[in-house]
Amino acid sequence: MGIRVAVAGASGYAGGELLRLLAGHPDLEVAVVSAGSSAGKPITSVHPHLVGHPAFDGKNFAATDAAALGDAELIFMALPHGESAKLADALPHTRIVDLSADFRLGDEQAWHKFYGADADYAGRWAYGLPELPSAPGKASAREQITTARTVAAPGCYATTSVLALAPLLAAGLAEPDDIVVVAASGTSGAGRSLRPDLLASEIMGSMSAYKAGGAHRHTPEIEQALAEACGTPVTLSFTPTLAPMPRGILATCTARLTQQARQSQNPEQALRDALAAAYGSSPFVHLLPAGQWPATAAVYGSNGAHLQAAADLHAGRAVVVSTTDNLGKGAAGQAVQLANLMLGLPETAGLTTHGVAP
Repeated sequence: MGIRVAVAGASGYAGGELLRLLAGHPDLEVAVVSAGSSAGKPITSVHPHLVGHPAFDGKNFAATDAAALGDAELIFMALPHGESAKLADALPHTRIVDLSADFRLGDEQAWHKFYGADADYAGRWAYGLPELPSAPGKASAREQITTARTVAAPGCYATTSVLALAPLLAAGLAEPDDIVVVAASGTSGAGRSLRPDLLASEIMGSMSAYKAGGAHRHTPEIEQALAEACGTPVTLSFTPTLAPMPRGILATCTARLTQQARQSQNPEQALRDALAAAYGSSPFVHLLPAGQWPATAAVYGSNGAHLQAAADLHAGRAVVVSTTDNLGKGAAGQAVQLANLMLGLPETAGLTTHGVAP
């Protein structure tokens, strides 16, 4: 028997990916699978890719409530924003990994600005990006996660962007007051709800921007994480775009080079060295060989992240391109990685860094 875990809100894309990963996990046993409007429906009618697994065949989604979930040793919450906090209050002693935004921000004013003036602010949990560099004198992100009862998994755009820029800021190679990120995401990042702008006929053969001008909810999260990595406030201009693919994120992240970086013998190598030092021992984050640029297909279906850096000396900017699977390292894969750390299991258990190609 493995460690009993539950997935709350498992009818969405992130929830379905969590179930797929947990189905192959050597140490975790899926005890409860819950949903909201899909409660009572067969699990495999919503997630047909799970047909044939004994944890899901012939079983229905349970209702999402504390009574149904409380027996689990760890609960993954893949609920809509605003719902996790209410459920967590009813589970005061259970380990939780939350995939929503309810517990990511430490700034209540920023929370209300991006999630609504009437939205309840629940406070901040340990931030679940194990690879995040820590400011001097602070416990590492991995140490904080390992000892926490409750952890907030980062957003997909935030994960992809922060991995690209945090080591450069921490090393003093990039200026924190002029950061620009333009990122393309697959449609699964918008969730499973029916929306006209996500119809196949609207997105096939087309790319579009949305929530530009600092309006996207991941903006304060990215700024918060980067500021903690370098110990100083960060200013970010973030533009998300929608790409005609089901999953994946490609983020182009730039920042002004510092004088230290510009005066180094080889600025581009300095950037690469900082990334290599930060992620050289990481099982999931990989700096690609010089000249090889990230592609979303290379991390499809994995918990991997690929990075490449360049120094644009004409514009005086550091450029880092980063890619993840928004349902993998950007959501479900990272949630499993966090659970492994919290439960004292091998960090890589049930996960792969290798994508599915072609």
